[in-house]
Amino acid sequence: MKMVKSLILGSAAGLIAMSGAQAADLPVKAKAVEYVRICSLYGAGFFYIPGTDTCIKLGGYLRVDTTFNGGVYGQPFYSGDAGQGNRFRDQFNSRSRMALTVDTRTATEYGVVRTFGQGDFQFQNFGSTNPALPVGAQTTGLNSGLLSTAGGGYVAVEFVFIQFAGFTFGKSASAFAAPWHGYPGNNNSFLMGGHDTVTGVNNIQYTAQFGNGVSATIGLDDPTVFHRTSVQNLALGVNVNGNGTNAYGGIVAPDIVGNIRVDQAWGLFQLSAGAHLVNASYNTLGAGGVPTNLSEISGHPDSKWGFSVQGALQIKNIPTGAGDDIKISAVYSQGNTKDVISTSGGSPSFAMFGDSGLGYNSVGFGNTTDGVYLPGAGGTNGIILTKAWGVRGAFNHNWDPYWSTSLWGAYAAVRYDGNNTDAVNGVFSSAKGAYCLGFAATHPGQVAVAGAAGTYSCNPDFNIAQVGMVTRWTPVKNLTFSAEVGAFFLDQKMSGSSVFTATAPKPTALYEFKDQSTVFLNVRAQRNF
Repeated sequence: MKMVKSLILGSAAGLIAMSGAQAADLPVKAKAVEYVRICSLYGAGFFYIPGTDTCIKLGGYLRVDTTFNGGVYGQPFYSGDAGQGNRFRDQFNSRSRMALTVDTRTATEYGVVRTFGQGDFQFQNFGSTNPALPVGAQTTGLNSGLLSTAGGGYVAVEFVFIQFAGFTFGKSASAFAAPWHGYPGNNNSFLMGGHDTVTGVNNIQYTAQFGNGVSATIGLDDPTVFHRTSVQNLALGVNVNGNGTNAYGGIVAPDIVGNIRVDQAWGLFQLSAGAHLVNASYNTLGAGGVPTNLSEISGHPDSKWGFSVQGALQIKNIPTGAGDDIKISAVYSQGNTKDVISTSGGSPSFAMFGDSGLGYNSVGFGNTTDGVYLPGAGGTNGIILTKAWGVRGAFNHNWDPYWSTSLWGAYAAVRYDGNNTDAVNGVFSSAKGAYCLGFAATHPGQVAVAGAAGTYSCNPDFNIAQVGMVTRWTPVKNLTFSAEVGAFFLDQKMSGSSVFTATAPKPTALYEFKDQSTVFLNVRAQRNF
């Protein structure tokens, strides 16, 4: 009996010991791992990159645009097949884009070090099916539209820059630009009358903060893409669309730009200025501006510095409603026309055709340049800078948290020195005289005063005007549907008519010089994230 009792007690003690051992071996609940650590230093959306003290924010948007009677992003039909209105043009154009942004910031003893980049994944229409032209009517270089094939698309690079101790290095907005660039209230990317580097330009700049919302920025911009239109050697003539041949030389100096800005609760005021070097290649060039073996010994005109000045004003919280504002800017330039005839891409020249009661069609031309020159004795004695000025703005109104409307408009003028009768009187030393000499070679019938059919008075000056309205509906946060209607007007200064051979498929016929206009409708869906 004692033996049985000992076995039972021993077994019980063993079980208790085993249970204690097993309980001691159970894992203790570990502290939760914080895979995403919020960074509240720089606003909503930032988090720490694991294992570092650098904060990062990922964002962007997805946007789908379709424009009827216009190009992608609301480009008016003002040139090429679209300006002619022929059967090769795409009568509506669409673009689908997903923009991705990466914003990193690190606190250092020198202040915040920031990097920012944006890439746009895009697919779009060609714009024209004309087999005589490369896709998009671009004659040289890689055209992004060529990549929009079935299953294709392309990536566009916008801002890519580093900021450190007040300096900015990389592809960013020019210091000359207004804070809203070319978008005071519009959706379309073609509101002219001012500067636009909304997609960035390579630069180096420094910003100083003086307190109370007052700052100043000075910068050096690469002029290759966003600060040049054309310098035209008029010895090479003027083509049937009213354009001379571009004879810009290589880059010699950066554009020098700067601004002074006041940004406070009532709104914003900014005064900007820029200097731009206008330099030509040679006096003697082949067709299309291609150099020949005589080019280098032919000499070249002296380079000239052009300039531009701009004022921008925003007035916030106006009495019409909460969040309503007015944005307006005005600019004047000499030899820096890109700051007036500007888009988010290149600066256009204009060739628009319409109905006529006099000839086969009417036509209006607008030739955009930084300067022109006619080499040789009796010529312009160097580059004559083109003058331009413009104004644009918008009134933005919120009906309620879901609906808003913007009314926008712009006006711009381009002027060439001289008199519109200079060429007729044998005076080719002015910009007008030299231009009209070349224009007469492709457009017969120039007279001092337009009279019978087939005669005209030459004047390359022109104005443009734009007006439009956009209404937006935001049913849920960061999802917006919008519709925009806009009109574009070309006020050209030629008068009379000429028999000439227009660009195919137009025939050789009598064309009346006349003001032109066009309208477009754009619809957009955009989701920000």
